[in-house]
Amino acid sequence: MDQHDSTFGVQLFIYDLSRGMARQLSPIMLGKQLDGIWHTSVVVYGEEFFYGGAGISSCPPGGTMLGPPDTVVELGNTEVTEEIFMDYLSSLGETTYSGDKYRLFEHNCNTFTNEVAQFLTGNKIPSYITDLPSEVLSTPFGQVLRPILDSIHIAPPGGNVINSQNNHS
Repeated sequence: MDQHDSTFGVQLFIYDLSRGMARQLSPIMLGKQLDGIWHTSVVVYGEEFFYGGAGISSCPPGGTMLGPPDTVVELGNTEVTEEIFMDYLSSLGETTYSGDKYRLFEHNCNTFTNEVAQFLTGNKIPSYITDLPSEVLSTPFGQVLRPILDSIHIAPPGGNVINSQNNHS
């Protein structure tokens, strides 16, 4: 089979970590409406890939403790083979997206997902997701909370860490 003729669907899974609370509380706390606190992942080759405080992880689609996504967005198709993609992720996991580089506002699951989506399809993820940190930090309450929120590392349980330094094969 000629692998160059194969294309693979790429999806964006979107989860609201606040489970609707952001929509209710953000006008009171921030003075502006936020529809959610977004965690995203990319689904391709039958696996869900995401980034958190543990580094890059994967699981069956919807297989983390977050359960099924709140929204699924079709990002397009890719001709990148699974082997090339896994090499790419391995490289990212050793450099840019190791667990110790995770930062809730500047370098998070959405930063990762946006970069991976562009690598696979040339498409970015929706800006309402990537703009969320600046939306929060543009408020006085966001500035007050920043030191506390900066210490939070989100790593949804249920995934297998890719290229973990503790994983010696």
